[in-house]
Amino acid sequence: MVTRFLAAQDKVYPQVLQQLRAGRKDTHWMWFIFPQLAGLGHSDMARHYALQGLAEAGAYAAHPVLGARLLETTRAVLLHAPDGMAPRALHAIFGAPDDLKFISSMTLFARAVPGEPLFARALDAFNSGAEDPRTLALLGATGG
Repeated sequence: MVTRFLAAQDKVYPQVLQQLRAGRKDTHWMWFIFPQLAGLGHSDMARHYALQGLAEAGAYAAHPVLGARLLETTRAVLLHAPDGMAPRALHAIFGAPDDLKFISSMTLFARAVPGEPLFARALDAFNSGAEDPRTLALLGATGG
């Protein structure tokens, strides 16, 4: 699991952070920066970078590089929360459908790492605290 994410992130990570801090994603990296649960995306990229459940999402978050980057990129998005330094709507940051992918990813990681409040904070800031129902349904169907 780790290799595919690190290989993809290492090529673009500084650019990703720059875009998120500026409040506008303008290149293609969503799949491997904010991964989603398998079954949500149907493109080749979505399937390649999908996480298989709570255990794999927890392992991703626990990885010293991937987990640190996930927290750093989530914090960068939160700069644009309504109470942040440079408020922007989630759709203005990511566009569609990546704004929905972000909510799906935050839902997955909020469930996989309940001791980390940052993911729930992102859901509070950008989705009125609501989790993604499709992610929840898939987690329920698979038992996480």
